[in-house]
Amino acid sequence: MSNISLTRLPGLVASGIIAVGLLASGCGKQPAAVQPAPAAPVTAAATPAAPVASIPPPAPAVADADTSKADATLENLTQLSPQDQLPGGRWQAGKNYKPIVPAQPTSVAGGKVEVVEIFWFGCPHCYALEPYLANWQKSSKPAFVELVRIPVTWQAPHKSHARFFYTLQALGHEQDLFAKAFEGVQKNGDLLLGDDDASSAAKQAKWAASQGIDADEFMRTYNSFGVNASLQRAEQLTRRYGVTGVPDFVVNGKYVTDVGMAGGQAQLIQLLSDLAASEKRR
Repeated sequence: MSNISLTRLPGLVASGIIAVGLLASGCGKQPAAVQPAPAAPVTAAATPAAPVASIPPPAPAVADADTSKADATLENLTQLSPQDQLPGGRWQAGKNYKPIVPAQPTSVAGGKVEVVEIFWFGCPHCYALEPYLANWQKSSKPAFVELVRIPVTWQAPHKSHARFFYTLQALGHEQDLFAKAFEGVQKNGDLLLGDDDASSAAKQAKWAASQGIDADEFMRTYNSFGVNASLQRAEQLTRRYGVTGVPDFVVNGKYVTDVGMAGGQAQLIQLLSDLAASEKRR
């Protein structure tokens, strides 16, 4: 099943920053489209941010992993009987989902199965999938599954949106403002992006204030040690997962899949549930 039609793509370019290309399976990475954002975090005032903690060098991404190991793991999965691969043999390893070699650590509590969604506020495919994820969370997501969102940080606009997301999260507003921010960006592409990093920060603080968040507190958090660390971790994980398009999903640090591999949006939700249930039984 193909993704959302390109005719539904809203304006995603903020005052001439970039136009990010789309892949057939979602919004794709275009490395040469924009200059990287400055290493220092944005400030609405002149106050520098706290230094970022040192993070170990990332492990190789899936695409760069030892090919022989990846092939052997995939071969082992595909040689399992359908009943042993996933319940009912509904899904095929290598077609509907692929192994991550080596498997990556998760961030959820013991007894939980982590399902990571890698997304971007500016991606129409991510936005089209949100009603399915919201319904899954409300009605059928198993209690042992924890959905964790990780924003991509490929280029300047992605990094700006990612910093905004982690600021909302740090302020305790991910749950109540995530959908509003997503809808706002999709209907008004430059809602959270300006001509440069400083103007983007100002727009984001203004939007946050319109939602009842103190603008000064927003900016302090925006440039905080915790948000900087979250951004570095997001960049590290997306490299380890080998993410080149969004939306992308990682189950328990072991398997990666997307809408195209699953065969559609509804099918993806079922695949995530089945993979998570299989991990829970282990």
